[in-house]
Parts: sequence; C-alpha cells; structure tokens
Amino acid sequence: MTLALGTVGILPPGALGMAFYYHLTQQLTQLEGVYFLERRGSASAQALKSSGALQIQTAQGIQVIPTQGVLQPDLIHCYEAGWVPEVILVCPNPDQVLSFISTTVYLLETIYAQGALEALPLPILVLSANGIYFQRVRQLFIEKLEEATLFGRLPDLWPELMPRIVGRLVRGVTVQTGVREGAGRETVYYPGPRGRTRLAGGDSASRGRAGALLQELGGWFEEAPHSSATRLEFDKALINLACNVLGQIYAIDEHGQFNPLIVDQIITPERYGEIRELVYRVLQVGQAVRAYGPQEDLEAMFQELLRSCQIHGGHIPSSLQWIAMKIRLGTLEPEITPTEAWLIDPLIRYALAGGLEGAAFYFEQLKRRLIQKLILAVRLRRSMVSGSTS
Repeated sequence: MTLALGTVGILPPGALGMAFYYHLTQQLTQLEGVYFLERRGSASAQALKSSGALQIQTAQGIQVIPTQGVLQPDLIHCYEAGWVPEVILVCPNPDQVLSFISTTVYLLETIYAQGALEALPLPILVLSANGIYFQRVRQLFIEKLEEATLFGRLPDLWPELMPRIVGRLVRGVTVQTGVREGAGRETVYYPGPRGRTRLAGGDSASRGRAGALLQELGGWFEEAPHSSATRLEFDKALINLACNVLGQIYAIDEHGQFNPLIVDQIITPERYGEIRELVYRVLQVGQAVRAYGPQEDLEAMFQELLRSCQIHGGHIPSSLQWIAMKIRLGTLEPEITPTEAWLIDPLIRYALAGGLEGAAFYFEQLKRRLIQKLILAVRLRRSMVSGSTS
C-alpha cells in the first residue's frame, strides 16, 4: 500500500481541526482531498458519525457537511482499508497526543507484519496541539519503537529506518483559532480567521512536503527550518500564557463574576509589569533548556509579545470563550484545561530540573491563582442556580 498523495487527514474533528478544515477546503468550497480521521476509541467521534452531519458557522450562516465521505475511521482502520493520507494534522487535546503516538507505533507494527516496512507508508505527522511537549513526545516515540523491537513486533530500526520514521514527526506551532459549542447532534463549529502555522522538527523533506501541500490547499503554513520546535513552542507559550492564563485570571473578579475580555482588555499598560515578569520567567526556563540563547534580550521579547497580541486585539482568547460556554451550559469546574496544564506543568518541571526554584515557584503560584479564580466562578454560578431554585 502507498500513501494517498496530495491528501490531508485531520485528527480529530474538534475546534482546531475544524478550523484547519475550513481553510484547507477554501472555506468549504473544495472538499476533495481533505478528511477527518477518528481518534482511536473516541466516543465523541462515534457520536459525530451517528449525527450524520457537521455544522459549521460561516459568514453566510450555518453550513451543514455530511459526515459520510468526510469522516474517515481511525488510522489503523484506514490502513487496513488500503487508504492513508499523505499528511495528518494531529490536533487533539495535548493530553491525547501520547495516545496517538501509541496508535502510530501500532500502525508501524501492522505495516511490518505485512512485509511493507521498507516502503514505509507512514504519513507525515504534524503535531499541532498547543503546549510544550515536542521533545518529550519524540523521545517517547523512540522509546515505544525500541520497546516494540525488544518484543519482536518490529525489527532493529537502527541505523537506517529509525531516522526515516522519526523524521516524519513534525511540530506545527499554530495561532489558528476555532471554537466548538454544544455536544452531539447540537455541536456547532466556529472557525477563526486563517492563522499562521510554523513547521519545525522532523526532517527537511517532511517539513517541506507538508508545508507545500498544506499551503497549496489554502492553509497558512510556513517552514521554519532554522528554528527548533521547542523554541517555537516557548514563543507560542508566551502568547497563550499572557492571553489565556492571565486572561482568565483578569476576567474573573474577586466575587467570581466572569467578563469575557478581548486581548486589548487583557494586555493593558497597567499590567505590563506582571506581563514582563511572565516573559522573564519563560525566558529563564527557555534558556535552561536551550530553547533560547544566552544573548536573548528580555525587553525585545516583551515588545514582540505586545506586537503579537496587538494583531489579535479584538479577539476573545479561546480559554475565555471556553469558560463562557461552560458557564452558559452550567458545567464549569474548578480545574485548568489540558492546554493550560501542558504549558504550565512542563515549565515547572523544566525549572525544577534546571535548579530555577524561583521560576518554579512563580509558575506554581500562577497555576494556583488560576484555579482559585475558577473556584470563585464556580461558587458564584452554583449560588445563582441554587438561589433561583429555592
């Protein structure tokens, strides 16, 4: 079996995946060649399939796309059916990325069992979920491959096959936005404006081919051959931490009242001191793991962050949109999302490993502040509900 050249799979059909789909299909006008893949074992994918349709909010209103032909099975079932896309945009919650890596190893074991490993019909995998994880995921990918070798499920992959396999693993650091509202048959997707995704990691051939195909289909993808994937993750983390984490803290007042702020209301001059400290702490940790060099300038990074935020000044950050939806549905809980956890927790881990106790304390306190504000919002919501029913 060979890869279906010129085709793209998006896994799963969530908020970010749907935003990619919207732009890669020329605003839903050219559907051929772009598909969704189920995440293996996903209940939400089964519910979506049973609903029979995807509802996408466009400038012209809600457009309904039948799932038949668009929503494909999981990667293993696709391979067994004789069809695998050339490029897969992998954009589940960050805590689900490792599960997909396990699925990829199982795919390679299946390919080997069929005697096709030398041909390597393995897609280019563009990891696009937010977070700081690429180094860890790549290392775990190698460990899982070597474990499969140890138990005879794969042959010895060194020195020829391992670099070819790991080279297909590319990091796509994106500012693409999208929101999903509702559940099951009532789900409606709201793609954001076309946002840039920068490609790093992997080998040059995989980055170049993925970028060329995705750009040709209508996405905004750029190869960053001289930037490390971790550097790009840290740069994006700064934006997410400032707009989403600090944004949530600022958007919930001391009584628990939530106000969905836009970026321009979050990044204001009176908060520059706190935002500059955030940049400093991220820079400290980034230098410890060599994502940033010793010559990096704090003020230059701070000004670049301000410029990046100003571009999206009228946008309500995704985490604030998520809180608004949860409050509206009455399902808000006092816990941070996987996206925030995969930003803050790695920074704490790296800080502790690098002996940066001050930075570790800063990010631990940031996490506590966020959870405390979410607790206040949940308490207010529950008191309002109990008051209305008493």
